[in-house]
Formats: sequence, C-alpha cells, structure tokens
Amino acid sequence: MPGILIVAHTPIASSMLGFIEHTYGELPVRVAAVDIPPHEDVRMSEERVMTAATQVKSAAGILVLTDLMGATPANVASRLTKPGLLDCKILVLAGINLPMLMRAISYRGDGLESVALKAMQGGQNGIVRLGTPVTHVDTSVNEKVGDP
Repeated sequence: MPGILIVAHTPIASSMLGFIEHTYGELPVRVAAVDIPPHEDVRMSEERVMTAATQVKSAAGILVLTDLMGATPANVASRLTKPGLLDCKILVLAGINLPMLMRAISYRGDGLESVALKAMQGGQNGIVRLGTPVTHVDTSVNEKVGDP
C-alpha cells in the first residue's frame, strides 16, 4: 500500500489531513501532511518534507499530493523524485482537492500508478457545476480571456 504525503501552503495540507481523519474516523497509516508557511527557508521546507516522506514511505512507493504547480510546496515535493533519494517510487500530483484525496485514500490497496490515476480522475470528476446544467463547454485553447 503506497504512502500518501500532502504538501501544500499553510493550512491546506493539515486541513486536508483533518478532513481525512473526520471522514474515516481515524488517520490511516502512512498518511501525513506538511504545511509550507510563507517566507519559510526552502531548505527547512525540504527537510520537513523529507522527514514526512520517510515516515510514510513503503515498498509500494509514495503518492505526493500538492496544491499548486510551480509554487514552493510543489517545487519542494518534486525534489523527492530525485533518483535514489528515498529508494522507492514517488509520484507527485498537483492540484489537490477533496475528491482527489478521498480517491487516493480509498484505492490505496491498488498499485501506485493505479492510485495516482484514480486520484486524478476523482479530482477531475469532483469538479461539477451545481444548479443550472452546463449545456456547452468551450474547450478551445486559441481564444483569449475576455474575448466575446
């Protein structure tokens, strides 16, 4: 069963962990969170993330969920993928939301790749519009924001 590590801006990571504990009645084994506060020295963040990763590490690997691609938590989390650093497979997914996290926890018995895929699907499928149904979604990438 892969470990799960949440690395995000303060207080997102610990709030996500609290949600899991509330939802499942207890904190599952090998699940941890690291909040990255503003203005913390990156080396300190790296040390705290490494310590947490070591605690959740398993032979099945670690799924790291982070909040925003390109931000400090994601950058620090991505450094865990350096070959040989933890001696296990590590996958990092950005854009964490609650459905994504629930899927990751619920399907931990599957292999790391499968858990990551199910987490991504849960995250995407968990975004729904309530109320008026969506009749058309424009997926054009060539339109500029604000164009009529």
